[in-house]
Amino acid sequence: MSSASARSLAASYKLDLVKIAEKAQPPVCKIINYGKYKFEMAKKEKESKKNQHVVDIKEIRLSLNIDTNDFDTKVRNAERFITHGDKVKVSIRFRGRELGHPEIGHNLMTRFSESCSEFANVERPSKLDGRSMLMFLAPKPKSKLKTPEVPVQSVQPSVKPETEPTQVDI
Repeated sequence: MSSASARSLAASYKLDLVKIAEKAQPPVCKIINYGKYKFEMAKKEKESKKNQHVVDIKEIRLSLNIDTNDFDTKVRNAERFITHGDKVKVSIRFRGRELGHPEIGHNLMTRFSESCSEFANVERPSKLDGRSMLMFLAPKPKSKLKTPEVPVQSVQPSVKPETEPTQVDI
């Protein structure tokens, strides 16, 4: 159909001629109410944004000579970030002579990943990049397995033997 006849047909229905697929050969057009179309598209976009969760990357910095209490605090922070749904970037910055012992950094990173293993997966293992070592942790996928249903047992109400009320004279 020619574009002129399509425009005249749309005008006779008091609607708009809208190109849906411009790149197609020939271009695809629809006769619709353009205002209503824009409103529905905006509504769909708003609905999809509402159901979206933006994943942030939180960073936790470790040092080679970290103590156990500090290490446990960092693990708890990582757990809080991951249970919130964010990814965690764990980094170690090597200073001075520390760069000569990257194996200590690898051991620390593996210890950290093992501590976080129950709630996180290692997305990218530890890797030395210049003077820093990086590792990325991501939340574990939610298990889609159903928990086995436990049959509900009916509970019989305990029947108390009826006793006569006692009267007390005052």
